[in-house]
Amino acid sequence: MWNSLSRPYLRTRSSSDHEDDSSSEELSILEVDLCLEDNHVRHHTKYFNAAFEEEALIVRRGDPFEVQIHFNRDYDPSQDNINFTFTVADAIKPSAGNRTLNVLSPNDTIDDLGEPTEWGAGIKSYDGQVLTVLIKPPSNCPVTVWKLDIDTELGDSYPLTLPIYVLFNPWCPDDQVYLEDRDQRKEYVLNDTTLIWTGSYKSLSSMPWKVGQYERDVLECSLKVLGTVGKVKPAFRGDPVKVARALSALVNQNDEEGILVGKWAKHFPDGVPPTKWTGSTEILREFYETKKPVKYAQCWVFGGVLATIARSLGIPARIITCFSPAHDSDSSLTMDIFVDKNNKKLDHKDSIWNFHVWNELWMQRPDLGEGQYGNFDGWQVVDGTPQEKSDEMYRLGPAPVSAVKNGEIQTPFDTPFVFAEVNADILTWRSYGDGKPKKLLSWDTQSVGKNISTKAVLEWKREDVTDSYKYAENTMRERSTMMKALEQTRHNFSKLYLNKQVNDIQLELELDHEVTIGKDFSVQLKITNRSESRSYVVSGIIQCDAILYNGRDAEEVKTIEYDLELQPDGSDYASMEVTFDEYFDMMSSNASFRISATATVEGTDLDCYDEDNLSLRKPTIMIQLEEVEEEEGERRMMDVTMSLENPLPIPLTKGMFIVEGPGIEKPLKFKVGETPVGGEARASFEYTPRYARRGTIVVRFDSEELEDVNGYKYVFTHLPYSSNLMSWGRLMRFSGGGSTK
Repeated sequence: MWNSLSRPYLRTRSSSDHEDDSSSEELSILEVDLCLEDNHVRHHTKYFNAAFEEEALIVRRGDPFEVQIHFNRDYDPSQDNINFTFTVADAIKPSAGNRTLNVLSPNDTIDDLGEPTEWGAGIKSYDGQVLTVLIKPPSNCPVTVWKLDIDTELGDSYPLTLPIYVLFNPWCPDDQVYLEDRDQRKEYVLNDTTLIWTGSYKSLSSMPWKVGQYERDVLECSLKVLGTVGKVKPAFRGDPVKVARALSALVNQNDEEGILVGKWAKHFPDGVPPTKWTGSTEILREFYETKKPVKYAQCWVFGGVLATIARSLGIPARIITCFSPAHDSDSSLTMDIFVDKNNKKLDHKDSIWNFHVWNELWMQRPDLGEGQYGNFDGWQVVDGTPQEKSDEMYRLGPAPVSAVKNGEIQTPFDTPFVFAEVNADILTWRSYGDGKPKKLLSWDTQSVGKNISTKAVLEWKREDVTDSYKYAENTMRERSTMMKALEQTRHNFSKLYLNKQVNDIQLELELDHEVTIGKDFSVQLKITNRSESRSYVVSGIIQCDAILYNGRDAEEVKTIEYDLELQPDGSDYASMEVTFDEYFDMMSSNASFRISATATVEGTDLDCYDEDNLSLRKPTIMIQLEEVEEEEGERRMMDVTMSLENPLPIPLTKGMFIVEGPGIEKPLKFKVGETPVGGEARASFEYTPRYARRGTIVVRFDSEELEDVNGYKYVFTHLPYSSNLMSWGRLMRFSGGGSTK
């Protein structure tokens, strides 16, 4: 009897097929054992749903996998020969020339399986009627679905009914995505939950995200979209550079009816608001089933889905958040702000986001050779959020992080845009109308590209990676890198900026970034006179606008005017108070505000401008877990309780908790009743995890008045092996509602 986790997959001949020729020398295959359990452990693929359900053999290129073949008689190496034919499943006309067809004859031993970039096979052992063979896909093998046929010496072909998925291999030194550090492989390839950082640069918060690369249909969807949406030909699916560039385009629907529809707005009546997604699984499964773009996404959703596909395929991937990034729309490498003669801000494509999320994928870049500072291997920026076109498509990258840091903006792909995102200087210009000269009012060299963050390796905390993108602000090295890049742009704004003059008046906004949503907040503007001999009379405005996190769709909340007289080498303050009642109706789900200030100096042509973003802090969902053992240890149920304090001075209505976690195939959604002022929203449920493993419970809360509140809990589910045969996480009980504490 075959073990259920390593049973044979092949067209099997019955004994009657051979009862009349038992003395024949013809070698026939009775069955093939793909050694699923051992191969999946060896290739770090055992957690994939298709591996668990024995629906595919999943291996990584560059390393061998084992196959056992059972014949109708003893195998004789001196006279018996077999061939293995591998064919790309979706190839229209498979051929060896385009690397979609490969025929192998095993060597007598496994001592030499050929060059790393060659297919190889060798006989590991033979014992009577059982032959054990090791097969090695090349280290640059196309990452796709393969079919396998086994031929005997007489040319009889025996097709396996089970597909073979060949993935990238970060464990193999010969693979272009090889990642040496063991803990980094665990984090960036194997971990199925992560943290995405949001908020503003002085008010950072973390959002848990279920990467979900092991869940049902996710790997299948990831393999399929490379060809169907990404249009990557099978021969090139083993090139991580081409794959990464395709992923950047296919996660958004702007060009090729990709996976997600981006929308930056306050209301999403015909789809799911971006803030309500808790992970990638539901998105990819919907796209896989419907073949239609899923509504809706913003940058963290694009980044989460791209990370899922990359980790599914075997490319090390992490999610990066840059705070106060610049969106440079005109390739000037500067963030250009325009105000009219009345100091009102004018619309312009350049913008500063509260934060922006993109991905880094790890790979070597042999296509780029050597640069001034060495090769361009390592982390590459890949961004799936549609912002600007690259080669006529909405995509970005892969751009080497090392090239960004050193201002090597000619390096493919899209390095100038990333350089501006993390290092642009902010320039404020006075505009006197179209076609008229612009006047440079102020410049800021250190406010773009703050606290560039990712989840720490094997820890649930933030790792700051700003130093990998740029040198320390205002150091000689950072300024010289910026000037070198500006000189390469040849843009008119850059030329004017390089010839800037100094302004005596300086504005500096001082904000409290610890304010909790629901509270009033204040704005302090410090105005400094840097002249040692001259007094100035200064007048201007302070304005608060409710904005989306990308700085767009501003709605004015409050504006005040001020007048001050500044003594030489002196400072003074203007202030503005903003109440909850003033900002609540205009606030976006991100609770983001742009605070801007202008100043006009009486009797001079001096003008100043400053702005900053403020994101109000949100509460955290508290999660309590308890294991409940049942039926004499045969299974263990998880008792989960979620609670959230209402921080607003008004009740919360139409509340809902959304939950993902280990053993939960589809996000669970629990409605709660009205939560009064000072009260607590609470829900609890029980479910049985599918298998024993580490994982993370991810919870999100939304209501009419308060959206996008997050919480997570790291857990380890302890289950006996027999529980592995149970169904996916099963909801046992639910209760919940709002209450007064």
